Amino acid sequence: MPEIIPNLHPLAVHFPIALVTVSAVFHVAAVAMRGKDFSRTLAVLAHTLLWLSALSVLPAVFFGWQAYNSVPHDDASHAAMLVHRNWALVTSFVLIILAIWDAMRNKIDSHPAWWFAVAVIAAWSMVSITAWHGGELVYRHGLGVMSLPMPQDGVGHGHNHENTASNDDHSHADTAPGDKVDEHSRHDHTH
Repeated sequence: MPEIIPNLHPLAVHFPIALVTVSAVFHVAAVAMRGKDFSRTLAVLAHTLLWLSALSVLPAVFFGWQAYNSVPHDDASHAAMLVHRNWALVTSFVLIILAIWDAMRNKIDSHPAWWFAVAVIAAWSMVSITAWHGGELVYRHGLGVMSLPMPQDGVGHGHNHENTASNDDHSHADTAPGDKVDEHSRHDHTH
């Protein structure tokens, strides 16, 4: 695996998050639009996306477990990893049970009951909390990402944001504000 991506958890985890989110939206829409011509289509989407989210949680948990056991961490990030892991395991169990129950009890085009739409929203809430804790691991504790270069001798990376023809031009030279900038150190960041 490339060094820049130490494990596949960040790639796999977005599928259950997105699928259960859209499933919750379609569950609410199917309940709200019951009796309309397109309500059966909404129900099909709601059920199918819930089932797919439960399937997609399996590789996310597998690769998450791999990351849990392989990503270097300190004591503070280990405590945060435990919280994320515990939320992930409980949330995955709830999502899988909900999808199995739905698949066994309903036809693909049957209208979901209002209480089941609430249960899917609850599962989505749990997924969101789990994702929040995962984001904390990356953005607060820096787990699973390559480290940034440290400034040498207390000298940081200066930026000179001059008023130029293009607002996207800025210096990447090690200069203090107001210092003259060498034109060879300029980068054009075209968006």
